[in-house]
This record gives sequence, structure tokens and C-alpha cells, in this order.
Amino acid sequence: MKKILTFLLLILISGCSFTNAEENISVTISDNEQSFVVESQPGITVDQLLRQKNIPINPLDKTTPPLTTSLSGGELIFITRVAEEFSVIESIIPFEQQTIKNESLAEGQTVLIQSGVNGRKQTTYRVLFENGKEVSRTLVKEETIQDAKPEILMIGVQSPFSPVAFDGVIAYISSANAWIMDVNTGNRRVVASTGDLDGRIFSISFDRRWLLYSRSSVEASNENINSLWLLDLNDEDALPIDTGISNVVHYADWVPGRNRVFSYSTVEPRSTAPGWQANNDLRLFKFDTDGVETDDTTVVESNSGGIYGWWGTTYQWSPDGNLLAYARPDSIGLVNVEKGEMESLLDFEPYQPKTDWAWVPGIQWSLDGSAIYTVQAIQSNTNDSAANYALVAILIENKRLLPLVENSGLFCYPVPSNYDTEGNFQIGYLSAILPDQSETSRYSLYAMDRDGSNKTKLYPGEGQQGLDPQLIGWSPSVSVESTNTMIFLAQGNIYFVEMSTHDLNQITGDGSISKVTWR
Repeated sequence: MKKILTFLLLILISGCSFTNAEENISVTISDNEQSFVVESQPGITVDQLLRQKNIPINPLDKTTPPLTTSLSGGELIFITRVAEEFSVIESIIPFEQQTIKNESLAEGQTVLIQSGVNGRKQTTYRVLFENGKEVSRTLVKEETIQDAKPEILMIGVQSPFSPVAFDGVIAYISSANAWIMDVNTGNRRVVASTGDLDGRIFSISFDRRWLLYSRSSVEASNENINSLWLLDLNDEDALPIDTGISNVVHYADWVPGRNRVFSYSTVEPRSTAPGWQANNDLRLFKFDTDGVETDDTTVVESNSGGIYGWWGTTYQWSPDGNLLAYARPDSIGLVNVEKGEMESLLDFEPYQPKTDWAWVPGIQWSLDGSAIYTVQAIQSNTNDSAANYALVAILIENKRLLPLVENSGLFCYPVPSNYDTEGNFQIGYLSAILPDQSETSRYSLYAMDRDGSNKTKLYPGEGQQGLDPQLIGWSPSVSVESTNTMIFLAQGNIYFVEMSTHDLNQITGDGSISKVTWR
């Protein structure tokens, strides 16, 4: 009996062994072109089999059949190994070639204003490899790491305008370079050809020897906005002098009655709009005959500048240099130079159009220093774009406002002329063509007598385009042989207006001028 039981047990064990052998299945795996056979139980999925055999599958890898497929035996599993990499390719951005016609050069003469510099860009691709071979390349991003700088060649062309004689010196910016006219409008020469004048600061000293101007910075805007430079106009071979002053956005100008002294105000660069935080300070800079600094004194310490003071404050010296006016987004007044304090003459609710700038009224002194010409919002709600912005005079002695022109617009910029031979002067100013949209409107040019009478429109005439907001200029002196002459820009060209006849003379025609000043 014992033998029979043993025999039956052996048969049972043998039968189980045969059964397991029949349940195993064979599967061929091809992994990156290497093939081998493995065994496992039927019904197992591709994923389970590969895990069981310790064959790793990366997220990008592909299998045929898919990982979720159940196996019954005899299948061939292909594993495609997929790799990803990002390829960064740097390439050249060729510089462009530009030519500028300029009447200041002799016809046919050429001057290289700016050398061309190639830019650079980086292109990033996503590259996929299957079993070590590239199968796709997809553009991910393109990034300019250095802008191309165009080559600018100035070509002289014959001026169609006859030279006009004038007194004093006219300086102007053409294609970001500084030029001078002297004696007559045909006598022109370039004095600063760096091609980077930003036009924020551009002023001739009262003795007509020095030019003060600002240059755009080559650094990132959140590091340095611009720099302030001097140039000796008496020396045709003079080199520009770096004052060491930077970030002057709103104000820098000469102090009347003081040789080689100018005042300036600074900002701190910011990466957010408008690109700066104003310091609202005021400093006096003195230098010697070689342009070397001898003193840099603080008159007004850095301060908040009132409401919307982040935009900035501008200043204006009286003609005799004894008084200093200021204008900022919420007030106009005088600066107590000894104390460095602001004394308001006119407070107003700021106009801030909810963008990245704030309005600061233009201010100019009367010739006798008794009044400040500016613009005032007549309506109480100055945030209303339809408010009546009027040209007014602030009388210093009693702080009284004298209305002169209604609906002149935000950017009126009144400027008094010099005295004529009879001791009178006029006021040149702009008036918005669309007063209820003066923020974006073009402007007409007017002149009037000092008391606001005899208002005369000078520009534009019929069929002519209105002017962009700007500070107009006047001839520096009047003699028996001459009368006051106004200077302004229209469509990038210089114009004269002879005030005795109102005759209009176009001085340039190349359309490249962005700033002009006359001393």
C-alpha cells in the first residue's frame, strides 16, 4: 500500500511539472537591435514582462506592441530607445546698410556716421534620437543676444534753399549727431558725430562757447539711461568731454550770469515703466576752461517730488539768474536756493493718463523776471481729457494768475522773445488743433504780444500738417537792421518766421532734424 501511494505521488508531481512547462511562453525581445528570448507565464503584459526581466523603459522609449498588450507566446517585442537633447545654435544677424541724405554736407560727399556691427542670435532646437539616430528636430525658441547695428552713411545733397544770414549760433541734432550753423544757414559743420545723441539735453551756453548735450547709454536701460557731455565750440578739433554725470532725463541747463556753470537733475534707472524713478534733486556743476570739473554742489536734495513724483521735476532759471522756478506733476513754484526748499505758487490736481507718464507743465520766465508763463487746467477735474488747458502768466509778486489763451492744450510751451528795438517782446506758443484731445493732437504755432493781444497764427498753412509738441526758439538779439525771428521744427526740418512780416523760410529739407536751439 505504501508503495502504491508513493507511486501515485510521483505521478502527481510529475504531472504538475509537465503542466507548468506547458504554461510557460517564449517571447523574443529586440532591444536597440539586439535580440534575445525570454520565458514567462502567459497573459503577462509587455510592461510586466520587461519589469520582470529587469529591462528598464524610459519615459520617451517606445515598444511594439504597446506596453499594455497581453502576451500569449511567440511575439516579437521591439524596443525603440528614444533620447532627447536640446541643441543651441548661434548664428549671425547681418547688419543693414542705411543712407541718409544731408544738406549739411557738400553734394556728393559721404561720411560714415556709424559702422555696421553684425548681431547674434541663438536658436534652440529639440532633437529626438531613436536608437542613436536623429529622427526629428523641432524649433523651440529664437533669442537675439545682440542686436545688429546698421551701417549709416551720410550723403551730401545740394540744398534747394538759399542761405539766410542770422546772428548768434544755431545748434541742431540731425540723425543723432550734433551740428552747428554760424553766420548763415549755409555755413554748417558737424561737431559731435557719435550717432547717439538722445535729445533730452541740448543747450548752448550764454557765451556761445560750450554745448551741453546727452548721449544714450550703450548699457542696459536699468543700469544707465544716458550720460552728459560738454563740447568746446570755439575749437573745431575739440573732443567731447564726459562730465561723469549720468541719468539726466528731464533737466540740465546753463545758469544765467555764471560762466561754465550748469544745473541738472537726475533719476534712478528702473526696469519697470517709465524706466526711471526721479530723484527730483538739483545740482550745480562748475568746470574750468578745459572742461574739467571744479565743483558739484547739491542745491535741492533728493525728494519724493509730490504726487506722481516718480516722473520728475523740471527747473528754469530767471533771465538774471537770481530766481529759480520749478514745475512738477502737482505744482509750480519757486526754489529757495539757500534752503533748498520748494515754495509753491500754483497747486493743481495732477493729470496722469493712467499710462507710464505724468504731465509736467512747461514753464518760461518773462524777460524781466516778474512772471512765469505756463499752462493751467481751468476745469476742476484735471483728469478729464476735455479740460480747458489755458496759457496763463503767474505774477510772482502777488501770485495772481493772468489768463492769456484759452484751450491751448497740454503742450503749449510758451516762450518769450527778446526785446525788440522799442522795448517790447512777443510770446510764441503752441495751440492744440484738437483742444479736447490735446494729449495726442498736433499743434498750431502762434505768436502774441506780451499782454495776450494780437494773436497771430504762423503755422501750419492750408494743406500743411500740424506740429509735434516742441519748445520753439527765438533769435538771441534784435538790431535796427533786424527783427525778432522765431525758429521751429516741422516734419524734421528747420523753419524761420520773420516776425515783422510773418514770412516763412524753410532752412533744411532732408527731414532728419529732431532738436534745434538758438543762442
